[in-house]
Amino acid sequence: MTEFPTIHTNIWDSLWAVPVIIVLTEILKRVLPIRPQYISTIATSIGLIISIFISHPHNLAAGIFMGFFYSGAAIGSYSSIKTSLMAYRNRA
Repeated sequence: MTEFPTIHTNIWDSLWAVPVIIVLTEILKRVLPIRPQYISTIATSIGLIISIFISHPHNLAAGIFMGFFYSGAAIGSYSSIKTSLMAYRNRA
């Protein structure tokens, strides 16, 4: 039976990677004409690039695995913030 790889990550990687993904995605949305359905793909690509090349440069499996977590956290955080702001603005 094959064992799962041990992935060593640091909490600081996710604390800076998630806001960076959100900010870069927002910048790209404002600079380039990007359709809304491609925003999550762009965030995932940015998360994978950050994770593979910066956070886990010597372990491709860990980079891919954590890249999806970073981008998922960024997409979820953005969605939560957007929903909360819309609800706050629409309350009577």
